[in-house]
Amino acid sequence: MPTSTRTRLATLTVAAGLMVSLSACGTAPWAGLSTDAATAGGTPTPKATIAAITNDLATGSAQHTITAGDAGLTVDYSSALNMGEWTAGANKPISFTVSAALGTDDGQAVYLSKVSVIPGVTGPDGALEAPAPLIDESGLANGYFMKAPYSYGQTFVLPAVDSNATSITLSFTYELLIQTTPTSSTFAKQTASDQLTIAIAP
Repeated sequence: MPTSTRTRLATLTVAAGLMVSLSACGTAPWAGLSTDAATAGGTPTPKATIAAITNDLATGSAQHTITAGDAGLTVDYSSALNMGEWTAGANKPISFTVSAALGTDDGQAVYLSKVSVIPGVTGPDGALEAPAPLIDESGLANGYFMKAPYSYGQTFVLPAVDSNATSITLSFTYELLIQTTPTSSTFAKQTASDQLTIAIAP
């Protein structure tokens, strides 16, 4: 084989070896795109949401209408403490007045024999320890007369609650005695329930 031919073959062999070596050791141009593409097209991190807290006394007062048998009750709730001061550590007064009107009114009397309030305390992760129930039970024979235009009024004071509290829900139970006839000494008992949720100020 001529010397020039051998020289060309040797040169081609070396060049081929270099190409193989470069292919084995180099990085493909698209190799780094997969991570960036996955990052760019991945699921975005959801934004945190803030849940609104119900406050039935946001305006300082609230009026509810509830029923107990033939009696319709009108209840006005309020607090002498500004809502901005309804903090977990404060003593929190809740005032209410309630009066009754009968659907079939022949002149019967209506009395409130007992009212009870069960507090429920809620925090960011659910229920927290709550204060004991608040109760006013009449020592009178029939109870407190509360047929309109007369009414029953009361103020209960809620003590300090867990510092993590975000709201307090008050479950009211009103127990009534309704005279069966205007001259009767017998009474029908009726019960009405109501609920009030108040936000705890930070």
